[in-house]
Amino acid sequence: MAKTALRMDLIYGTSIVAAMMAAPTAAYGQTSAAPAPEPQTGSAASQASHILTASVLAQSAADTPQVPETSSRDPAQAGGVQTIVVTARRREESVQSIPVSVQAITAEEIQQRDLTSLEKIAAATPNFTIARASNGAGAQLTLRGIGSSATSIGIEQSVAIVVDSVYYGQGRIINEGFFDLARVEVLKGPQSLFFGKNATAGVISLTTADPGLDPEYIGRVGYEFAAERAYAEAIVSQPLTDTLGVRVAVRGSRMWGGYYTNQQQTISYPTLDVATGNTNPHSAAAAATDQPQERELIGRITLKYEPDDRLTARLKVSGSYNRTVGNGWNYAAINCPTTGQTTNAPNYPCTGNFVTHQNDFPLDIAKDYPFARDDGGLYNTYKSWAATGSLDYALDDVTISSITNYNWNNNKFACDCDFLSAGVWATENASYHAFSQELRVLTDFDSPVNLMVGGLYQKTRRDFFQAVMFANLEDSSAAPANRYVAYSKESRTDGETLSGYGQLMWQITPTLEATGGVRYIHETKDSNFTQPYVNAGLQGLFLPASAAVNGTIFGDQTFNDWSPDFTLRWRPTDDVMLYGAYRVAYKSGGFSNSAINSALSPDPEGDLTFNPEKGKGYEIGIKSTLVDNQLQANLTYYNYKYTDLQVDFFNSAIFAYITYNAGSARSEGVELELEYAPYSIPGLRLRGNLNYNKARYEDFIAPCYGGQSIAAGCSLNIGGVPSQDLSGVATAVAPKWTGTAGIAYETELSSNLKLGTNIDMRYSGSYIASSFGDPGTTQSSYAVLDAGIRIGSADDRWQLALIGKNLTNKFYFTGGGTAPSTGSGTGTAAAVPGDNIGYGTFPRTVSLQGTVRF
Repeated sequence: MAKTALRMDLIYGTSIVAAMMAAPTAAYGQTSAAPAPEPQTGSAASQASHILTASVLAQSAADTPQVPETSSRDPAQAGGVQTIVVTARRREESVQSIPVSVQAITAEEIQQRDLTSLEKIAAATPNFTIARASNGAGAQLTLRGIGSSATSIGIEQSVAIVVDSVYYGQGRIINEGFFDLARVEVLKGPQSLFFGKNATAGVISLTTADPGLDPEYIGRVGYEFAAERAYAEAIVSQPLTDTLGVRVAVRGSRMWGGYYTNQQQTISYPTLDVATGNTNPHSAAAAATDQPQERELIGRITLKYEPDDRLTARLKVSGSYNRTVGNGWNYAAINCPTTGQTTNAPNYPCTGNFVTHQNDFPLDIAKDYPFARDDGGLYNTYKSWAATGSLDYALDDVTISSITNYNWNNNKFACDCDFLSAGVWATENASYHAFSQELRVLTDFDSPVNLMVGGLYQKTRRDFFQAVMFANLEDSSAAPANRYVAYSKESRTDGETLSGYGQLMWQITPTLEATGGVRYIHETKDSNFTQPYVNAGLQGLFLPASAAVNGTIFGDQTFNDWSPDFTLRWRPTDDVMLYGAYRVAYKSGGFSNSAINSALSPDPEGDLTFNPEKGKGYEIGIKSTLVDNQLQANLTYYNYKYTDLQVDFFNSAIFAYITYNAGSARSEGVELELEYAPYSIPGLRLRGNLNYNKARYEDFIAPCYGGQSIAAGCSLNIGGVPSQDLSGVATAVAPKWTGTAGIAYETELSSNLKLGTNIDMRYSGSYIASSFGDPGTTQSSYAVLDAGIRIGSADDRWQLALIGKNLTNKFYFTGGGTAPSTGSGTGTAAAVPGDNIGYGTFPRTVSLQGTVRF
């Protein structure tokens, strides 16, 4: 431990040997019993890191057990900015000392602002957006103008989600709620070295809370008025022995109303029976008026074992259930250039405004249709569970870490999949399994050079089924389950990853550190795709599984990659750190399981397979803590290029989705972060971010959007596909300017009562939501206002809070494109532009919340 302390003393210029020797050794859990504490590993290196945090802020060792590890002072009493411990480099470090552009959100702020989902986190973070999608990947995550299409389930997200150091690559993870968190870290730019594959644009890392030293019992209930949503949480953290603790957290919610209003009416239509030539009438009722009427249940059990100051073992088991009424409930018409009203639903104005138009399945069809509800209702059901075991063992000079994980999720839905009127319905059943094992060794020798080496093994499987129905078509000679199916799709991908990585850390001088590392990845993906059933009238368009040629499409793929990472960090004083970094990241290639096997395609296998995407570039930054720890000011410049972009689009000429690699893009910008917490006004915090980002395609010959004319730029024809040159055009969801500004204040009203409040604003400049430059998807600049007020006991035994989000009720969208079955004449002089749909976000919400602690 003494060697660890001396090495940190050299780096940070702060003597902490005495503090380490005097500090009590925790048996397990936190060094504080304060509300919402952060986890501590219990290893010698980990304890040094936590004591360092306190020492930097001049906190005595004797006071350490009464103070949260995220701060050396109680902000409500003493002022001064918080010091947050993060694990962005897979070891605990102060956010101000780490040479990475990272925005850290504490457990306290997560609770105060109700940041209990990835969508809520995105809505509070500049330069980061999430577009909820009804099918495909389930979401499009975009950071600094770089993201991945949501239309293909086979494309992993460029922004990786990491939960308790485990990678989750599926966009549908946004259906999971996250609560009882220790912290959230938003890491910007390529992050391949520490977080493996598929982190070309960044990482959202969530760390769940651990058991503490003392018993802790938390109950929380709330009601959100706009959506008529009630929720409740129960958290029990209990030491079982001197070395073993358990934490159980459960959250449930029920929504009787919704965020969006469905204004569609019942429709009637005939179907043509291809077996008899007869027509039969059908009627489809309007979908539920209020959507999504969400129901949610989440649970997590954590065991933590620390028999001594060397070994820390954790086991976390979690499960979630989420069900909504309606699928695509946030799809709103935003632009109809021809008449101002949608083509297929002429009474539907294209004004957004949290309004949708969708119909349920016809009742007589739903009773036999695969994965449809008996009442024909549209829905989305998501289930998941995961188990993560971690071990940290600290020798005198080496810490060995192991992380083992298994996770599974299943998503089923029924959707009105043209989203403007009843014409195309579909159901889906998709499952994903992943097992991973990571082993890591970190040295802490009393020498200028130390190492981190590790390896990762991952095995995955995706199973996918979808049944698509076209109105006006049936086949009475088919089996009952297929009578109204136009075509069904079945696909599977088995993946395997072997990865090794290493980093050398060289303390050149007491104030100058250089690190260099590389990750090697070897991946295989074995896939297949068939269309088990195709209506007899459509077999000239869709190839059935029985077709002699290409009835089954195979994809046997192998990828290899080296991704280096180099960083130079200089601390001229204890309060200032400058750094420069060169980073390379890799996003796996793969197989588009949710595509279409078109009988008109000259290369069906090529339509579904795609290669890896790469990101590389550099950033330089300065982080400073000034005015006696009252002001934090950080400035970052970044410049990253992304090549072999993974693109998914619908080729109307062959009626098929195509996924391919095309062109390059560059994301370049400057980010300024400020936080001020004066001692003269204890409890006051002022914070703000200002970001300039220029994300542009550098070389991108792209397919045209629906109804794009020659005059609008659709002047190329590439392999029979109307195309355009988007070089120099902004990427999707890439505003030039974004920023946040916030004020938080907490004060004691009496010896037994305290009051807290916060006001936060997020601003975004205008952007195009479409990946293909469609001006009809332009989102104008907007500002969103959140605020909260809370009153409670001085000892945090109880609290009553009012939390408001998007208080101006601003409708805005974070993704979008051309509505299905709209637009015509693409690539001609007489083209008619299609209607545009936007993936909208949440309206104004106001929640009343009560919390008790024992």
